[in-house]
Amino acid sequence: MPLRFHFPTHAHRHSERGTRSVRSRGNSLLFHSFFVSLQKKDMTIKIFPFNPIETNCFVCYDDTKECVIIDPSCSDEDEYNQLFDFIKTENLIVKHVIITHPHVDHIAGSARVCDEYSLPLTMHKAGLSQFGMAMQHAEYLGLQLDRLPEKHAYVEDGDIIKFGNTELKVLYTPGHADGSICLVDFTEKTVFTGDVLFHGSIGRTDLMGGNFDTLKKNIYEKLFVLGDDFTVRPGHGGRTEIGFERHNNPFL
Repeated sequence: MPLRFHFPTHAHRHSERGTRSVRSRGNSLLFHSFFVSLQKKDMTIKIFPFNPIETNCFVCYDDTKECVIIDPSCSDEDEYNQLFDFIKTENLIVKHVIITHPHVDHIAGSARVCDEYSLPLTMHKAGLSQFGMAMQHAEYLGLQLDRLPEKHAYVEDGDIIKFGNTELKVLYTPGHADGSICLVDFTEKTVFTGDVLFHGSIGRTDLMGGNFDTLKKNIYEKLFVLGDDFTVRPGHGGRTEIGFERHNNPFL
């Protein structure tokens, strides 16, 4: 039976990327071939599409210069340098290193990034069950993964992750993977969905820990209740909105 779900297509992946810079004064948008900067009200979101699978690594910070790194997906020296140089140039203070779920393309750079800033890896404890397969999956996907972080900070559904003047609420949303979380900034009306929800698609459920009914239930009960005007920042590809996905996503 054919799968009813998939990773986003390359058309989705490149919807916020380009080979030249484009500036817009209204939203302060800056597009680069290697990263995207999005200025919104009090929080800035810098997006680095890292590794061959183009997994979005987010650096989020406000005017206090405190920041979080979501999904440290670096897979080579150039990508580490991009991330570290940006944080240094912007004089940012990294408060948390977070993964949305434990698939290898999202955790490829987690050990080195955590070491760089002397921080534990923030995650849902249910994701630990998949860490044991990370090395094997990395080799299969052609990703560099020498080791995983030894220190973890665990979060649960409803927890609040704070940095600067910003708060991210944790939503536990398994179905694509055990330990999968989404992160909501209610002030900015933005939700980071990892591989739960994409533009026109949802996370695949044919991998270990995947369950289509569970994923669909969490999308409806945890994400669609946020409001149609919430911006979705997925783990791959460009942004979308809850309202658009509610009315147009073919897998829902």
